[in-house]
Amino acid sequence: VQLQASGGGLVQAGGSLRLSCAASGRTFTNYAMGWFRQAPGKEREFVAAITGTGSSTYYPDSVKGRFAISRDNAKNTVYLQMNSLKPEDTAVYYCATKVYSGSYYSTANYPYWGQGTQVTVSS
Repeated sequence: VQLQASGGGLVQAGGSLRLSCAASGRTFTNYAMGWFRQAPGKEREFVAAITGTGSSTYYPDSVKGRFAISRDNAKNTVYLQMNSLKPEDTAVYYCATKVYSGSYYSTANYPYWGQGTQVTVSS
């Protein structure tokens, strides 16, 4: 599976960005997809996940109500709409394909990763 993330950039606090992740190499609809982020000096953390059909989504409390994950299986693409951005959302954002069963929150269940896209939120 190859994943290509895009859409990052610099935005002011309170602004919005939409990240995209284009996938290729496997039957896209068979797999859940996730977004994670990693700030300098911190561990990679879970941001959002969506099931293969798009029927269920998952978020941590830190982004719930502000971020929305979606997917277009016809385009093999998953999106992360980020609203009401805060400086603490600044990080490199990664998309990933969940292949293994288990928690959506665990990076161990995502063997395929994109290259990351930088999101910087200024105060």
